[in-house]
Amino acid sequence: MWRRNNVMRTSSLVILVAVASLPGFAQKFGPEENLAPYIPTPQLVVEKMLEAAHVKSSDVVYDLGAGDGRIVIAAAQEFGARAVGVEILPDVCEKARDRIKSLGLEDRVTMIQNSAFRVDLSPADVVTLYLLTTSNERLKPNLEKYLKPGARVVSNQFPVKGWKAVAVVHVRTGNMDNPIYVYEIGRTK
Repeated sequence: MWRRNNVMRTSSLVILVAVASLPGFAQKFGPEENLAPYIPTPQLVVEKMLEAAHVKSSDVVYDLGAGDGRIVIAAAQEFGARAVGVEILPDVCEKARDRIKSLGLEDRVTMIQNSAFRVDLSPADVVTLYLLTTSNERLKPNLEKYLKPGARVVSNQFPVKGWKAVAVVHVRTGNMDNPIYVYEIGRTK
């Protein structure tokens, strides 16, 4: 059963990536789909987010608003997971793809230039976020629709209103406290 589910997840991931990378697949996104300014997550916070999510090598990690790909790269390099970054900004997405290629991680990490609202998250075991609280609230229906029970959602700094966190981890970076909210689908109420 595990192998069949894993093959189905991998097949879904391959199909999604193949369609997203077709020539002419460019989509236009409205300003309402840009969920936050591009601010790279400090590397220490990246590591703590993935640790807090208990990422395993069998997991598929999605990062919504992936920016330069640092979370999906760390998920693959440090935890052996497969990972998908979703980034709306084409130039930022392309730079992340170049970095992934230079690190030889194309077999484990994929960057998709798309809106977080338009991505099927059903293959995900873990979803990471560094978006605004209002953005998290707008994404909540998609997270509830696509994620299976037991999937973890990890948000840096901004909670998902209406959900009860199973853990909150505080990471100090310089003078700043970074709360990391960990949610588990099926235990959010």
